[in-house]
Parts: sequence; structure tokens; C-alpha cells
Amino acid sequence: MNPRIESLEKMLDGPRDGALLRFSLGNEYLKAGVPDKAATSFQAAVDRDPAYSAAWKALGKAHAEAGNELLALNAYERGIAVAEAKGDIQAAKEMNVFARRIRKAHEAGNTPPA
Repeated sequence: MNPRIESLEKMLDGPRDGALLRFSLGNEYLKAGVPDKAATSFQAAVDRDPAYSAAWKALGKAHAEAGNELLALNAYERGIAVAEAKGDIQAAKEMNVFARRIRKAHEAGNTPPA
């Protein structure tokens, strides 16, 4: 297993566990090509801090990489609302672009139905 992932996993459920740790672990899983585990980590990050717009964006990316386009779209839409509420305009713009791509692909019939 990846030593960075092992190190982060050892900190889970400890005093340093929180949104940032879960976000960091999710990023490592994405780098390792394990998007399902990444999505689980990013979901845990937004569960701990629902206003963490970067984690919402990463959650959408992880779901998209795992082939779960509708879950990705849901994460992006929630992330857009969070980002706009906190004035994180760049994150909102990026998530809007990703969400629009998913919607277009879905409308064109290029994604599996929910």
C-alpha cells in the first residue's frame, strides 16, 4: 500500500481526524487511482465540514472518475451552492463547468441512466 495513504489512515478516528485529514486522504486515493475510496473520504470531509467547497469539488471529481456521473453532478451542484454562499467564485465557476459537461453528456445519451 501507498505509505502516504497508510500514514493518513493511521490518523483516522484520532485527535487530528477532521475534514482536512479526510480531504488529504481522498486526494491520495485519487492519485493512486482508487476513485471509490477517494469519494468515501471526500464525503467524510463534507460530512464534517459542509462548507468545504474544495472537498465538494473533489467529491464530484472522484464520483466522475468512478463512473458515477449523477453522483458527481449532485456533488457539484451542492458544492456550487456552498462556494457561492461563501464567495468562493473560482470554485463555483469550475464546478459549474464540470456540472455542465455532465448534463450535456447525459442529454446526449452518453452516460448511463440513474
